Amino acid sequence: MQLWSDRHLRLSLTGLGAQCLLALLAVGAFSVNTGNNLLYLVFSLMLGLFLVSGVLSRRALQGLAVAGLEEGNLFARVRGGLRLRLRDQGRGRIRGLELHLSLEDGQVEPGFLGRTTPGEDTLVVLQARAGRRGWTKVRRLELRTRFPFGLVEKARFLDLDQDLLILPPPRPPPAPPAGWRGEGHRTVALEGTSSPEGARPWRAGDPPGRVHWKRTAQRSQLWVRTFQEERPQGLHLRLDLGVWAPGRPFERELERLSGAVLQARLQKRDVSLELQGALETREVRGHTPCWRALALARAEGAGDPPPLS
Repeated sequence: MQLWSDRHLRLSLTGLGAQCLLALLAVGAFSVNTGNNLLYLVFSLMLGLFLVSGVLSRRALQGLAVAGLEEGNLFARVRGGLRLRLRDQGRGRIRGLELHLSLEDGQVEPGFLGRTTPGEDTLVVLQARAGRRGWTKVRRLELRTRFPFGLVEKARFLDLDQDLLILPPPRPPPAPPAGWRGEGHRTVALEGTSSPEGARPWRAGDPPGRVHWKRTAQRSQLWVRTFQEERPQGLHLRLDLGVWAPGRPFERELERLSGAVLQARLQKRDVSLELQGALETREVRGHTPCWRALALARAEGAGDPPPLS
């Protein structure tokens, strides 16, 4: 049952509150008709319970402000976390708040805020699921509480209007066919076991099989061989926007590249992305910059997608 509402505040009775209100009216009517002092006392206690519930729930909503909303790496059609920071501008108190965030073209699961510390930020992680990649907007934050007793629910609305960038969902990249030049590996020489590099004095723990006998005979002390190996250092991705037309094939290509970036991140490898457009060609480095560049990419072609071989 709705009692009163405006743009930033809503007050409503819960089911339990409606039952208590009916019982309150019944006790009040009996006390007036009978003149029983005990019924008057019960009526006063029940009315006081309603007043205390309203006052405390109103205080729980006061003094809160949004300090920041961090998107992190939020992928389309994938459940991810939004980090909401709330600042208590008043005295610390028990809140008991449900947090409801409205997201365009997406859903955000409610969060909970138990209590806050005065003058400090409180972090609440809300699980969100966006429908598509690109820019989206967070409209407002709704704070709800039934604290205490669960008789009256109050809600307060905070306008946000903040833009969030949704990344393309990562699709596991298939094995590239022969001749495919969409991506390539970069290597770096590191100390290992594949090819000889030089020699150095022997150290405790060096295997006997690495002893450099010629250098040992020249220096009259044990020397061992050092080696180099070739291992992947990073992944280089390329995307030619001019050969892709807007549509589902282009979105699947972005999802494949997003999956390649995720795989490189899990393997702790560097990644770079080269975007070739009609006006310019630019290259970005790093996992998050590559994801953001893919999220903002727009197809510039009008024909069929290029073959993979």
